[in-house]
Amino acid sequence: MKRLIRDYEYSQEQLNTIRGLANACGLNEITARILYARGVDTKEKAERFLSPSRAHFLSPFLMSGMRELKALIDETMAAGGHILVFGDYDADGVCASSILLSALLEYGADASAYVPERAEGYGMKEESLARLIDERNPSLVISVDCGISNRREVEYVCSRGVKIVVTDHHELPDELPSCVIVNPKLKDDYPYDNLCGAGVAFKVACALLGEKAYKLLDLAAIATVADSVPLLGENRDIVSEGLKLINKKPREAISLLVGSKGETLSAQSLAFVIAPRINAAGRMGDAGCALRLFTARSSAETYELACKLNEYNIERQQACDEVYKSAKEKIAREGAFGNVIMLFDEEWNTGLVGIVAAKICEEFNRPAILFVRKGDLLKGSARTVEGINIYEALRACSQYIEEFGGHSQAAGVNVRAENFEKLKDALGAYLEENYGEETYIPAVSVAEKIEAPVSLRLAKEFERLEPFGVGNKKPLFYIEGNKLEVRRLKAGSPHLGIRCEYLDLVWFGGERAMPVLGADIGKKIVVECSVSKFRGAEYVRGTVRELIAGERGGSCGLYVFRSNLLRLKEPKVGVGIEKKTADELRVFIEEKRKSCRYGLLVISSDGAADEFAESLRGMETDIFNLSSQNVGNAYLIAPAADASVSGYRDVVWLDTPADCNIRELAGKRVLVNGEKCGYDDIAALETSRSFLAELYSAVRSKNLRGESSVEAALAFGEGYDEKQTVFALEVFAELGFIRFENNKVCVARGVRAELADSTLYQAVCRLKGE
Repeated sequence: MKRLIRDYEYSQEQLNTIRGLANACGLNEITARILYARGVDTKEKAERFLSPSRAHFLSPFLMSGMRELKALIDETMAAGGHILVFGDYDADGVCASSILLSALLEYGADASAYVPERAEGYGMKEESLARLIDERNPSLVISVDCGISNRREVEYVCSRGVKIVVTDHHELPDELPSCVIVNPKLKDDYPYDNLCGAGVAFKVACALLGEKAYKLLDLAAIATVADSVPLLGENRDIVSEGLKLINKKPREAISLLVGSKGETLSAQSLAFVIAPRINAAGRMGDAGCALRLFTARSSAETYELACKLNEYNIERQQACDEVYKSAKEKIAREGAFGNVIMLFDEEWNTGLVGIVAAKICEEFNRPAILFVRKGDLLKGSARTVEGINIYEALRACSQYIEEFGGHSQAAGVNVRAENFEKLKDALGAYLEENYGEETYIPAVSVAEKIEAPVSLRLAKEFERLEPFGVGNKKPLFYIEGNKLEVRRLKAGSPHLGIRCEYLDLVWFGGERAMPVLGADIGKKIVVECSVSKFRGAEYVRGTVRELIAGERGGSCGLYVFRSNLLRLKEPKVGVGIEKKTADELRVFIEEKRKSCRYGLLVISSDGAADEFAESLRGMETDIFNLSSQNVGNAYLIAPAADASVSGYRDVVWLDTPADCNIRELAGKRVLVNGEKCGYDDIAALETSRSFLAELYSAVRSKNLRGESSVEAALAFGEGYDEKQTVFALEVFAELGFIRFENNKVCVARGVRAELADSTLYQAVCRLKGE
């Protein structure tokens, strides 16, 4: 079960300040609390935050080195010299190169740009610089999004008689290059230090062109989002203005990348649609393609290059899928039972392992490092979860590492093959010693609990917090409820509409959660709030992002019964069943939990008996399906046939179930409690033809409502046992006698079938020994 974490907790003094802020700005206190957590604690800061604009842009000449850079550009132009822009292969580097090259050309300079391929490595390399100096004969080299750590390479350029300026945004090393440097992290009069590489290039463009440079804001916005710098301060102004430009008058290249559908693009569109296409060029070995796209001079060239980038993105997605599949196969063979997941393969693409490591990290909720083996050297990419600093972890184990670099959430790391297992063990031990068990439990961060109707005005205040991204995430809220009214948006749709006391919800693709939503189970529903429009009218809508189930109530038993019943319809799954006593299972569970926090799955058909209470205390508990795929020790009640459990190595069933028909249990050993039957209620069902015929007649005579057999059984009225009714309705539905549609039980006409044609009916009869 995932845990909820609040974004903020305030003292009474802080709450008083927040109320004053809300009153001064005419805002709801909820909005003011969200703003305060983002460092917005005065009316002036709130007005600026809620109205991002080019009016807030800082003068580029406040930045150290900017005047010297402009002077060198003017001097080079006056002497008829060539200016070379040296960039990077990722979205930030490509956009930075495109911005500065475009600005230089408009300024009247003779200029060209170069972005290295990923195979060359990050930053300026002497070999590449030597070739470029020989081929292009530049008088001035300007780096963008790199160079701050290239002291030696800068010296080489100078030794060739070429002047060089470093523009960068990365952290400052102990020794800086001996040249003019433009970097917002230098101590100077520039008050904002979180610009990305393209943000710095945009400020250079402003220094050259003034407001004419604002037409380059679209590229600066894309890079700012893509490089995951905080969307606060000037970055917020850049992205907001860039989005206005993209949505009002997009450049042809961007329209071709997104596919013009008339939709308003957001920061999320930049992050998940445009940036991956730019990055795909570098990952597929043609970073220059993206640079040429944004600096193309003809529509024909733009179209051709945009098509190529879209093709690269498709290839990248397919290649990523293959690496991910390969990684998951390795995990299935080796298990994922340590605090870090480390894998390597000779066939993987070095440009893709970072993406897949991030996906594995998110899925298993712990650090993941994927390596590509090249001879004896493993070149890897590390990603981690919030709360674990992977850079510090690698530094603590540096005796096993050839080289590494990065930051708290991501790093590159190279290791010799003979040190792979040593590094894995050392990292596991470091993480065990320095991070508690809660760090590895998947968490959902929320701003507030919704305890009153969400007004249209409040939802519009939330919209004013855009653009959302790093440092300014879209706020999530949670609603507490028990049994909820749930309906499919239309017949057969996997999308759900949910009625709550304070807010109507929609859950796209949420059909798998219908039993939990409808059951009398205490639950927390995590949602986004937004303004929707339909036929000219505006209304507030919540979109479900997470569901966390809690305590069970009365009608939950019927859903548990139904889940156990429906597994009987599934094909028999081959498992190795070993019967144990309750005492033996208790000892087994306690020993496994003590030895490792991963790999143990405990199951029961209908809740654990009191004798297991102590053994299961504190264990993550779910019903029907696991809420997390991190293979953490878990307790699952009445599992569905499609429950995702393949990653577990030890499976214990606290009773003897009617079946083990969970597909992903195939081939596993399952320890069951031979002292307790877990299917007495199923074995007690009445299966006679006459009884079911009588119940079918009753169904036909009633106008039953419900999206499932449980809802219909609860609405059936007195006279029939509810579990008996659920069983009968499931058999009737399987035979085609009825169907659940638009919240109704629809009786089919003219359908003929025998009870023996029902797989469920036959399975129950076999269980009863009939």
